[in-house]
Amino acid sequence: MNGKYIGLSFWEKKSFFSEVDFTIIGSGIVGINAALHIKEKNPNAHVIILEAGMIPSGASTRNAGFACFGSISELLDDLQNSSEDEVFSLVEKRWKGLERLQKMVGQRLEYDECGGYELFTSNDKELYQNCEEKIEPFNSALSTIIGKKEVYKKADLCISTFGFNKIDHIIVNTAEGQINTGSMMASLLELAQQKDIKIYNGATVDQIIEEENQVTIHLKDGRRICSKKALVATNGFAKNMFDTINVTPARNQVLITKEIPNLKVKGTFHYDAGYYYFRNVRNRILFGGGRNLNPTQENTSEFGTTKDIQTQLQKMLKEIILPQQTFEIDMWWSGILGVGDVKEPIIKKTSENIAVAVRMGGMGVAIGSLVGVEGADLLMD
Repeated sequence: MNGKYIGLSFWEKKSFFSEVDFTIIGSGIVGINAALHIKEKNPNAHVIILEAGMIPSGASTRNAGFACFGSISELLDDLQNSSEDEVFSLVEKRWKGLERLQKMVGQRLEYDECGGYELFTSNDKELYQNCEEKIEPFNSALSTIIGKKEVYKKADLCISTFGFNKIDHIIVNTAEGQINTGSMMASLLELAQQKDIKIYNGATVDQIIEEENQVTIHLKDGRRICSKKALVATNGFAKNMFDTINVTPARNQVLITKEIPNLKVKGTFHYDAGYYYFRNVRNRILFGGGRNLNPTQENTSEFGTTKDIQTQLQKMLKEIILPQQTFEIDMWWSGILGVGDVKEPIIKKTSENIAVAVRMGGMGVAIGSLVGVEGADLLMD
């Protein structure tokens, strides 16, 4: 027993942490969906969620609000490491995840199927040709998943419509769109509360140990909580608890402008193989990315912004996205993704009563709800 151990008081244990059946670590999209699924299958189960932040603090409330499942170049890149069946199986999971999210959250998701546009410059000629050649076969593969015959289309006429500079070609994914990330998470948290799922904020987990058919969860403040089963749903922070798990934290820095009169840009946009992404939020531009400028620096679970990426994002705003408009930056923030060698999430047991559901690969909005369900199912087997 280390000196930091303070234990639970009699009152804490009796009123809050007595006979806990399932503990979910992380109250983001994955964690909330896991908890809701458990309560749906076991209405009388005592389910709690431990969250390190004041609110979900990794990526679920700090992302760009893209309802996306894959630009054409992203799918091409995925095919370098995975078979076609594996790639489109993952696309199907993302699509079904988005459908599930829309059904759960309803109008508060503020879903707008405004299209996802991929931008190509003069330096991307070979990439564009490869993508152009895949439009027809990819559309054929997606038609059975999405129910649309033409998901991907060439959209060069949109370059002048949006007012972009230095862009030669655009390919649009007509089935992608935008959501309101904050409203989505507020709705999911409310759903959890309605199902009597207790969420404890400021509870940073230091260690999880399975012993004598129960799980002991060590918090950084010295408290220890016992639970029959536990699911780790902390995505990019998973390595804080499991050194050997194949998840790398990746920080993405994001800005949003103040309102821009007569803004022409509407939709979600990917640029430079997806390392940059932007969208309109009504009459503002939200713009993020650039971690490829300094991967070592940005492979971190520390929040924050850096001068090199801030400078690059502002330069691209001025020269490419808003070349003939004045703008002011309103806010900066960052979020932490969980990435790996492949895009497939990690959903597995690490012991009899502990499971992980992590590594969303930047697609947490799309796939997070289904990953939560699959992680919960592992614990209920």
